[in-house]
Amino acid sequence: MDKIKILIADDHAVVREGTRQILENEQDLKVVAEAGDGEEAVGLATSLKPDIAIIDIAMPKLDGIEATKQIKASCPSIAVLILTAYDDEQFIFSLLEAGAAGYLLKSVRGRQLVDAVRSVYGGESVLHPSVARKVLNRFVPSTERLKEEKPHEALSEREMDVLRSVTKGLSNKDIAEELCLSIRTVQAHLGRIFDKLQVGSRTEAVVRALKEGWVTLDEVP
Repeated sequence: MDKIKILIADDHAVVREGTRQILENEQDLKVVAEAGDGEEAVGLATSLKPDIAIIDIAMPKLDGIEATKQIKASCPSIAVLILTAYDDEQFIFSLLEAGAAGYLLKSVRGRQLVDAVRSVYGGESVLHPSVARKVLNRFVPSTERLKEEKPHEALSEREMDVLRSVTKGLSNKDIAEELCLSIRTVQAHLGRIFDKLQVGSRTEAVVRALKEGWVTLDEVP
């Protein structure tokens, strides 16, 4: 079985060591490199092309935001997972705009980090609950700003079913079980949803649905 290759970038050696130990206890995960600053992270990502880059925000030379931008610009296929102590909105939105697939706080448990790595490797978005709430609250429209466009004009009924399941935070497997579909069919629906809404991730799709008033915060866990 091919292992998921991971780069860890954090300026604290003890954090890198602890993160490596957690990840390498899993048979399907392999840490291929560690970086102590943003420039080193970009260089290693470009040369080694890992599947996942786990990046902190506050690093010397290049911060996590700029490192994420450069990594995604040179290697779009690398999924960037932010692991940081900061949940300031300015960082969250800057990193999501830079192309980060996930944003976790360092308060998460080891199992949550492992699950997050597998999720972003599978093309899913991962947001720490407090971060997700900030993202969603920012984009919830007031009643008077709800657009007239109806979801069925952009998406099919089945695609809306899939989008609502995404809003609940369900994985592709869980969506498949809930809607009695194959995982491959769910992936195909997601691809069409992304194309129609002109978004690149689950998070962007949910934000778009909230903006349009197609779903409400009551549907978000």
